[in-house]
Amino acid sequence: MCFWVPDSGERERFNLALMSLSCRSWWTRYSGGAREHPPFFRMAKGDARKPKGKMSAYAYFVQTCREEHKNKNPEIPVNFSEFSKKCSGRWKTMSPKEKSKFEDQAKQDKARYDSEMTSYGPPGKRGKKALKDPNAPKRPQSGFFVFCAEQRPKIKAQHPSFGIGDVAKKLGEMWNNLTDSNKQPYLAKANKLKEKYQKDVADYKGGKVGGAGASKSKKADDDEDDDDDEDDDDEDEDEDEEDD
Repeated sequence: MCFWVPDSGERERFNLALMSLSCRSWWTRYSGGAREHPPFFRMAKGDARKPKGKMSAYAYFVQTCREEHKNKNPEIPVNFSEFSKKCSGRWKTMSPKEKSKFEDQAKQDKARYDSEMTSYGPPGKRGKKALKDPNAPKRPQSGFFVFCAEQRPKIKAQHPSFGIGDVAKKLGEMWNNLTDSNKQPYLAKANKLKEKYQKDVADYKGGKVGGAGASKSKKADDDEDDDDDEDDDDEDEDEDEEDD
């Protein structure tokens, strides 16, 4: 049975225990035991299979005090400040024998928690992205990137102090200032690259890519693409400029 004494300095520990119990009680009343949170109280998504956390002896003691207060005074709400003082003070003055009941409950709950945790496996982490097949056809460039591949060396020659961002910005401005007719040669080349890519993909999926002949062909393609490596590195920045 709980009786009340002045604050003994354990208020912080009481607050944590009471908050835990209050949240459990409130949520049980709100949801009837459901796991989904209400719209105004959304919490970060977690693993629904994870075992419920273990309770301390003091938390069990506070729970008992709350139940006792509720049974004796069902219509009187708990005064948090006063309840905190009385619970912490009472716990401080309790004998080891009086606390043993709650400590036993805590031990049982810890055993339950440890047992459930041994059979619990946290959600698997996202697997690493599969390595790209070096024999897979290279994605074709758009008309804008064909334009960039042609104009980037000229811009760097004219503006040697330009960084990657400056070059990308300049390329975007130049592309946006081109007329449709001036863009047409680059778009036409991009279409040819796309057609070749689609054919290469079909051959690749059909198992036609492989062997010494394919390796030799790929070597030639790689040599031809060496000048475009820098273009690919800057692709994301250039694309942002194109969108502008």
